[in-house]
Amino acid sequence: QSAFVRELIAEKRDQIGAELVDNLLNNKQETEAEIAQQRAWVKELKAKVDSCACKCDQAKLISMSADYLVRRSQWIIGGDGWAYDIGYGGLDHVVASNHNVNILVLDTEVYSNTGGQASKSTPKGAVAKFAASGKVTGKKDLGMMAVAYGSCFVGQISLGANPAHAIKTLVAAESYNGPSLVIAYSHCIGQGIDMKTGMELQKEAVKCGYWPLWSYDPRLEKPFVLASKAPEGLLADFEAKQNRFKSLKRANPEAAQKFTDEAQADIFKRYEYYKALQDVKKN
Repeated sequence: QSAFVRELIAEKRDQIGAELVDNLLNNKQETEAEIAQQRAWVKELKAKVDSCACKCDQAKLISMSADYLVRRSQWIIGGDGWAYDIGYGGLDHVVASNHNVNILVLDTEVYSNTGGQASKSTPKGAVAKFAASGKVTGKKDLGMMAVAYGSCFVGQISLGANPAHAIKTLVAAESYNGPSLVIAYSHCIGQGIDMKTGMELQKEAVKCGYWPLWSYDPRLEKPFVLASKAPEGLLADFEAKQNRFKSLKRANPEAAQKFTDEAQADIFKRYEYYKALQDVKKN
């Protein structure tokens, strides 16, 4: 519909006015100010078309379709069970499509709505349905899989740990003229936590390196930006506040310790890898 009305006003360029048509067609609409300006120009366009003595079919179509010249904000919102597992094929298709669609994943690291089964987002060592002895594999790095395309805006955020970074990343994702994927750490009762402490746990998750904050913006010369500091504190202290890790420690202390040690090593390796990515230029 947007392409249709663009074609219509291009054909009527002389009658509408070259400057107005050029403004409407060339406005990138990447900022709130640019979108507001586009709305003002659309209002001017409607006034010109409606006052035109010629009431041809094209003029009527322009008047009815003019609002489609303002960029729409489209968001797909879902959980990790959908994004990492059962809906990953569809998510990957959107990410690879190069269409201007935004995706927000609320990552609870478990199938929250269907009883707490393990998902590919469930971390190593966590206990869940179908992973009663602790999940033996690590968490799928969905964000870096999207980064591999090079044409998708990707961000990993935590509202509880850094609200300014979260909002900045969401705004940047929305402004990007292409596919965007934002993954948000989302605490959940299925993690076996005191929900009153959820935001504090989010801070701990980021501080210890369990959930690094970063973004990948294809518009930048160096697209990857790491917003987290080097990991501080022990992963074990973070895990000790969640039943999904504590239950295995009670049932099988040796296995739990092995998983924790491996996961701690993974945190340091991942941080060094992400830190190195900051120096990589797009081209």
